[in-house]
Amino acid sequence: MSKKPYPSDVTDDEWAFVAPYLTLMKEDAPQRDHDLRAVFNGLRWIIRTGAQWRMMPNDLPPWHSVYQQAQRWIAAGVFENIVHDLRALLRLAKGKKEQPSAAIFDGRTVQSTPESGERAEVTQNSVEVAFVDQGYTGDDPKNDAKDFDIKLIVVKLSEAKKGFVLLPRRWVVERSFAWTSRFRRLARDFERTPETFRSLHFLAFAILMLHNFVKTIAYIL
Repeated sequence: MSKKPYPSDVTDDEWAFVAPYLTLMKEDAPQRDHDLRAVFNGLRWIIRTGAQWRMMPNDLPPWHSVYQQAQRWIAAGVFENIVHDLRALLRLAKGKKEQPSAAIFDGRTVQSTPESGERAEVTQNSVEVAFVDQGYTGDDPKNDAKDFDIKLIVVKLSEAKKGFVLLPRRWVVERSFAWTSRFRRLARDFERTPETFRSLHFLAFAILMLHNFVKTIAYIL
């Protein structure tokens, strides 16, 4: 009897795109004991459900195999590469330039756990303007942005308005934070290293952007 898929499983079209990124060794390599797609599905299940590694369902590869492979992908920067490439492709599909000229910076507070333990160069020097909230006022943020030739624009909330207000441009980053709430593993910092927690955010956005990319290509074709 064939395995019943989980809602978090990667689709055939999605797998066709990400497989080259995830294949760090040959399919017949002696170190590989489990199908790579099944391992990726195991990782997707973990980040979606927020379950403990040792709670991995029995019809997915063993938790330690998924964890070890995830660490290899993280060390290789796989998820970050996928996100950067998908961002460029989605922008080109919408008739935009490959690299953005503006960015939005913000911070997100996440509770830590007993297990848990900024950088501007990710802009690749293409960003000229950064939109931020009032938490980034003062000389330090302005000088940090200036070091990268970025103009800092603080979007302020009008004192005359009360309740929820949709701030110009700032709403985009809040929407991104809302998207991450769909991944329960990111609700709190359950990871032992900050590198793992950071990389799982890239994985989450890779999943979201990959779904969007497949729909965009299907629409174009």
